[in-house]
Amino acid sequence: MSQLLDRVDPASTTCLNFQRLSPALVAAAACLPTATLHEAAKKKGALPSAIKPVAPHFRCAGSALTVHSPGGDNLWLHRALELSRPGDVLVVHTSGVYEHGYWGEIMTTMAKVRGLAGLVIDGCVRDSVLLADIGFPVFARGLCIQGTGKDFGATGWINHPVMMGQVVVQAGDLVVGDADGVVAIAQSCAAEVVAEGQQREADEAAILQRLQAGESTLAVYGWH
Repeated sequence: MSQLLDRVDPASTTCLNFQRLSPALVAAAACLPTATLHEAAKKKGALPSAIKPVAPHFRCAGSALTVHSPGGDNLWLHRALELSRPGDVLVVHTSGVYEHGYWGEIMTTMAKVRGLAGLVIDGCVRDSVLLADIGFPVFARGLCIQGTGKDFGATGWINHPVMMGQVVVQAGDLVVGDADGVVAIAQSCAAEVVAEGQQREADEAAILQRLQAGESTLAVYGWH
């Protein structure tokens, strides 16, 4: 009976309703490098450089579904998966406790079947070879075989703001990951940043043409 009384009601710290980005905007963002989006956002939104794709070819883009998990516990990740929708990117804060494998083959399989766009976790995962084979994009601090617990009395939060390095990620923000890292762009300016990113790519294509024609970077940028 005492164990039942100690259980935390997940509904008390879970937000079910938040605005997601349009599929068209996400598709446009998915075509842009994370570095370009970071520059287009006035050098904002870069998540910790330690967070990298588990497989080099992994890439993701979508609306953030945020999770603040107790350290060493992945029950709230399972709860977030249950609430997720196609196109979501799970963005998980692990309370600074990195040395656990919070995610592996089982959760990856569920996420892929549900149509999620990816996982970004400020912590470690495991089953790296299987994750690469399954093909669901996972971005993490590294690999760790140490397992996690499932404390039904521990409080976590779903779709509340999470702090990833120096970046606050809100539910519904644009999250894009590629081989270089992960960037999070506030939903309120995501369309503007994507448009600026597209212009930057066009400008850089023109610069590359000039370089290939033999000009120097000093000349192209006017730094003489």
